[in-house]
Amino acid sequence: MPIKKDESGKRWVEMELLVPGTPEQVWQAMATGAGNSAWFTRTEIEERVGGTLHFDLGAMGSSTGEVTAWEPPLRFGYVERDWSDGAPPVATEITITARSGDRCVMRMVHSLFASTDDWDDQLEGFEGGWPGFFEVLRIYLAHFAGREAGMFGAMERVEASESQVWRRLTELFGTAGANSGDEITAPETPERLSGVVERIDQSARHRYQVLRLNAPEPGVALIGTYRWGESTHASVSLYLYGDDAKRKAAASEPKWRAWLERAIKA
Repeated sequence: MPIKKDESGKRWVEMELLVPGTPEQVWQAMATGAGNSAWFTRTEIEERVGGTLHFDLGAMGSSTGEVTAWEPPLRFGYVERDWSDGAPPVATEITITARSGDRCVMRMVHSLFASTDDWDDQLEGFEGGWPGFFEVLRIYLAHFAGREAGMFGAMERVEASESQVWRRLTELFGTAGANSGDEITAPETPERLSGVVERIDQSARHRYQVLRLNAPEPGVALIGTYRWGESTHASVSLYLYGDDAKRKAAASEPKWRAWLERAIKA
């Protein structure tokens, strides 16, 4: 959706997503550190108004914030004041509304106040970056809600066109030319990886695939590429669910990071 603006200088983007689960299950996924770590990135949240929030973004650094709204299981908000050098604070509000059939509408709004359009690209980037993670969220709530989760991500920058990097990444995962619903086994990954293709999205903004895994553990893989300046970033995020998932993810992470660095540039 396009950026919305009003006369006060407020600018915002908003997204809505219909997800499986009760309000309590969706709240756990959206408003707790363990929940965010199960579908987004490793996160710590102090669960109260005024509490601290920390997103570990791996190669992209980190972001910290303060909880501004805490109304379980319906409304959660936070503000990030140092998300980009010189930028005004960005506020995020998440609301959860129950629907029939154990489903909920999750609405997320990012907003800031600015007298110019200098930060509009970054706001649009927030919106464009969520769809792949939202698909992981949907799978997590449908199949793994409440289970222990362990995740890690790897990213590499390549001096090549996005189409070239995307082709190489999908070849490595055995998903080149795949369709949603196809069963795949990755031929060249550092650990045996197999599962079902849940979603494929290729647009001017982003390219990503989401795989629901049965090996090396029950989980989800999110792979994608995006253009940044004159280079292309290739990213792989793996989410494992079940007993001892955190330990297994920690053991796998260095293998995947070293592999991606070598393989994507080969």
